[in-house]
Amino acid sequence: MNLTPADGGRTVEVSERADFPVNRGALCGKGRTAPAVLSSAVRLTSPLVRSAAGTLEPASWEEALDRVAEGIGGARADHGADAVGVFGGGGLTNEKAYALGKFARVVLGTSQIDYNGRFCMSSAAAAGGRAFGLDRGLPFPLEDIPRTGCVILVGSNPAETMPPALRYFTELKENGGTLIVVDPRRTRTAEQADLHLAPRPGTDLALALGLLHLAVAEGRTDEEYIRERTVGWEDTRAAAMAHWPEYVERVTGVSVPQLREAVRLFCEPESAMVLTARGPEQQAKGTDTVSAWINLALATGRPGRPLSGYGCLTGQGNGQGGREHGQKADQLPGYRKLTDPAARAHVAEVWGVDPDSLPGPGRSAYELLDALGSDVRALLLMGSNPVVSAPRAAHVEERIRSLDFLAVCDVVLSETAGLADVVLPVTQWAEETGTTTSLEGRVLLRRRAISPPPGVRSDLEVLHELAARLGGEGSPEKRFPTDPEEVFEELRRASAGGPADYSGITYRRLAEENGVFWPCPAPGKPSDETVHPGTPRLFLDRFATEDGRARFVPVSHRAVAEEPDEEYPVLLTTGRVVAQYQSGAQTRRVDELNAAAPGPFVELHPRLAQRIGAVEGGPVAVVSRRGRAVAPARITTSIRPDTVFMPFHWAGEGRANTLTNPALDPTSRMPEFKACAVRLEAVRP
Repeated sequence: MNLTPADGGRTVEVSERADFPVNRGALCGKGRTAPAVLSSAVRLTSPLVRSAAGTLEPASWEEALDRVAEGIGGARADHGADAVGVFGGGGLTNEKAYALGKFARVVLGTSQIDYNGRFCMSSAAAAGGRAFGLDRGLPFPLEDIPRTGCVILVGSNPAETMPPALRYFTELKENGGTLIVVDPRRTRTAEQADLHLAPRPGTDLALALGLLHLAVAEGRTDEEYIRERTVGWEDTRAAAMAHWPEYVERVTGVSVPQLREAVRLFCEPESAMVLTARGPEQQAKGTDTVSAWINLALATGRPGRPLSGYGCLTGQGNGQGGREHGQKADQLPGYRKLTDPAARAHVAEVWGVDPDSLPGPGRSAYELLDALGSDVRALLLMGSNPVVSAPRAAHVEERIRSLDFLAVCDVVLSETAGLADVVLPVTQWAEETGTTTSLEGRVLLRRRAISPPPGVRSDLEVLHELAARLGGEGSPEKRFPTDPEEVFEELRRASAGGPADYSGITYRRLAEENGVFWPCPAPGKPSDETVHPGTPRLFLDRFATEDGRARFVPVSHRAVAEEPDEEYPVLLTTGRVVAQYQSGAQTRRVDELNAAAPGPFVELHPRLAQRIGAVEGGPVAVVSRRGRAVAPARITTSIRPDTVFMPFHWAGEGRANTLTNPALDPTSRMPEFKACAVRLEAVRP
């Protein structure tokens, strides 16, 4: 988008930027109305400190920062470094995510850092890493989608979650390609599909295995590709062949004729893609589920070929870059592994510390939140609102309340910030320069358009000041510059040679080239003036494994962590609506968006509504083993009779995540947001 200062520089006007190659000028309502949150009427403009009376009161920056240092430093002194936790966000710029991870490990010395992106793409990242040796949301640009022959879109609804991207799927059909949508709901995206498969929530793994079974049985696998570019096929084929179509129909509710039609549509074109999103990923078996879809793509010879492959659609503003540079529990900058001695040595050298001083991997996001108030006594939180967004949210809220100390950096007084001991008002997108990385792996420069209001500072300034107060001897604040470009230059060095290598990317290039795709290594020698062009398309010659071959991973279907029973006979699944975003902390403050989506609802089938006596618009209670939520009924035939849907953008009695199950994927540590057992009750006046 283009930003033009308005109202004397207090806000901006948004206009389309038709020359940008991804959205080509298209903007959704959230993008058009984003300047509304810049208003001092809705955002924070002064630090807040909790008084002796228990209320949050305005304070000076010096007082607030001293209070944060006292709270964090006291917990560290009394209980050790790991008694301090850090929780980041997928909306932070690359510079802020990098600095936050460095701050946690160098200044605080804590291993207890993770971020809300764990709730987003972690299962796809784990599955992509073990299959291809590298995880990047899309290994090809979005522009390839309209030119492929078929797309299987699994658990994604871009018509509501990323409307500007929907045109790629519309153009796919206009070009003669086919779209298969896998979703238990007939969403706006599913309405456009050539084939809509509506499996029971939590059965995407069985569905993928059933399709692979049929591809093998019908002789549609690419044996030459399998032989030349992969390993592990025999065990994977054997696992798939145990999933007969009739069994898969019984488990998923998708008929055998539909399964056969999906295989035909996917296998007949020369090129095809599988794209997953939160549907298959936000499960306690999400990594294996994504692996099953990758296996289907590999068996039919798709990854690493033009206009083909597997990809994942990111769910947050910087969901890709946010997990590449060190705010995740097990990673160092450049997508390096924290357990790799060579990676530790490289990053420690850039940071000017002893590699042995760097802590090891800490808890994943939900496990970190669950440990608050017991093992973790103080928390610094940036750019997240887990009181609304975390699974088993009432329990998470209780754990947050039990902390000895909580400091929150945010733009608005979110539900989580409202529980803090100190709230620090920080800059937002139009008021700061920094980089983000798109779902394509395209690193982008976001430039400051206006100055923040008086009393607001950047997250980088916050970390700089806290480093000065908490870092001990040696002027540690000098290691934490406040200029974003200076931070990015250090990030380039820290990422050099890593899987996500940004070392050949500069702010100048980003401004001139409409972004650069990673990996983009720097020239080999200082005298070498050759500029790496970036890598729009991965794996065309080899995969990022030691032998260059992709790995099949044999998987088998297993049930959801919490199957329906007599007491809780229905499955709940959650998701987003077009006019709100994530926990709604910002979008719920925009009048136009609230008019379009004023509150939560419970989507249910007419047969289920009749059974419980629910009426359109009437209050319905949804009850799980973790709590109770109440919202108006929205009765529609677009959802399965055994399933209900709730959007998760709201707090209060309609908070969907009061209900969700924190059962974790053993590999990715992703909670099972997408399927839990509930019962429904019509609420009587």
